[in-house]
Amino acid sequence: MPLCRRFFADNPSMTSTLNADPAELAKFSELAHRWWDTESEFRPLHQINPLRLDWINAMVPLQGKRVLDVGCGGGILSDSMARKGAQVLGIDLSTKALKVAQLHALEAQTANVSYREVAVEALADEQPASFDVVTCMEMLEHVPDPASVVRACAALVKPGGWVFFSTLNRNPKSYLLAVVGAEYVLKMLPRGTHEYAKMVRPSELASYCRAGSLDLQRTSGMAYNPITQRYWLNSDTSVNYLFATRKAD
Repeated sequence: MPLCRRFFADNPSMTSTLNADPAELAKFSELAHRWWDTESEFRPLHQINPLRLDWINAMVPLQGKRVLDVGCGGGILSDSMARKGAQVLGIDLSTKALKVAQLHALEAQTANVSYREVAVEALADEQPASFDVVTCMEMLEHVPDPASVVRACAALVKPGGWVFFSTLNRNPKSYLLAVVGAEYVLKMLPRGTHEYAKMVRPSELASYCRAGSLDLQRTSGMAYNPITQRYWLNSDTSVNYLFATRKAD
């Protein structure tokens, strides 16, 4: 049994106190050593990272900002934001992924990035209103309670600060492209990476944001051409989509 799955089996109360699915943590922990292999299961993240990084940086120049990356995994976005001049803290609940992120930062000599194993809700209690920018990318569709994550992100950002989300819409088209197409036909992702029931409609995410006093500033969709293997941003939020929100002053 994988280590993190065994931990939750031995400590069943943890599943009720942490907003995390032990099966999801186990799944990503087993792949942790491949985070920085650009030809691995994480290739799509490496391919879309420049798009999401530029999208964020265009709205909030990252130079000199204190940034929190929620659900940072192996640190792909965290590392790139630090290289834009931000002071970045990446958090995750996967011990193995965090070790990979830390090792990469050492090998790449990336300054101004650190990593910590802590739940976003716990960090919100510890450091409210502490960050200029909070990012939560490709995470909401992997947790039992996405609304809780959004509330915590809203609590962590300073008044007037920005919170960025990206996730998968929940509809038949998204299931066909993101699950059937990406996981079973094109085999871009391991089977079981996404569950339809956990996907988040834009209307739902917008509601969670309003509850946290986050004002939606901009949305974007993300498209993929399997022939050219190229990603680009557009206005279609029916599958992958991004939210840029700002905390009320």
